[in-house]
Amino acid sequence: MRNLYAITALVLVIAMLGGLAGFIIMNKGGETAFASCSQSTIATGAGGIGGPFELVDETGATVTDADVITEPTLVYFGYTFCPDVCPLDAARNAEAVEVLETQGVQSTPVFISIDPERDTPEVLAEFTDIMHPKMLGLTGSAEQVKAASQAYKTFYRRQPGEDDYYLVDHSTFTYLVLPEHGFVDFFRRDATVEQIVETVACYAQAS
Repeated sequence: MRNLYAITALVLVIAMLGGLAGFIIMNKGGETAFASCSQSTIATGAGGIGGPFELVDETGATVTDADVITEPTLVYFGYTFCPDVCPLDAARNAEAVEVLETQGVQSTPVFISIDPERDTPEVLAEFTDIMHPKMLGLTGSAEQVKAASQAYKTFYRRQPGEDDYYLVDHSTFTYLVLPEHGFVDFFRRDATVEQIVETVACYAQAS
């Protein structure tokens, strides 16, 4: 049964991957100041990705996107109970932020939970503190999380499970968001720290 869940999740994520890439390409704009920065197959400034959100931070305070995105920001949707993918992606994003800082580029890693039932502010604080001092964990009500996920065109779905030991299928993109510009690019799971650093630094210098 677990293999069936895994296969279903893989198919859904692949579909989501193709759908997001297609959405961005269809919204492709003209040349921009960031045109030379993208390492993906998209054009920057694709409309319809990202936007306003209202969530709850690690202190329990309600925050908006304007409160959170004050410098180049790597936004990732995942959950702390994730057995493998989320910790690896979050650690990679944290390392990229660390390297960027040595180059004089300030950036913020943000981890938005798609499992608000278990990911309380306290749980997120413990998780993000391990990853990086600057990493910000965000949660919220089921409605708030769903709205943020829909804004970024992400996918997640809880799998059946006993008690608190369920898994959640989800997409695994990391979004680069700039203040005043919004979403400009995204990174797949196979993006390396070096690729992320190079891309973020380019956008930061061009903005």
